[in-house]
Amino acid sequence: MPITSSAKKALRASKHKAVFNLKRKDAVSAVVKKIKKLLVEKKDKEAQALMPTAFKAIDKACKIKLIHKNTASRKKSRLAKMLAKASK
Repeated sequence: MPITSSAKKALRASKHKAVFNLKRKDAVSAVVKKIKKLLVEKKDKEAQALMPTAFKAIDKACKIKLIHKNTASRKKSRLAKMLAKASK
């Protein structure tokens, strides 16, 4: 347990950030799962319409350094590639 007041404050901030980060990470994974589900169901138009939302969620996670920029780029690339393959 923290003893100093600065350590106590750091613990409070850490807990607050953890909640925020989990919410952001869940948003990314939820939209990616939704797109993958739509692609499996052969609903290319709906998946195409959801792509900007996915890219926005991934970019926001990258902006706050929740995920690395290369990870964000890889996720976006793989989503785009899956959509292109499904729409052929």
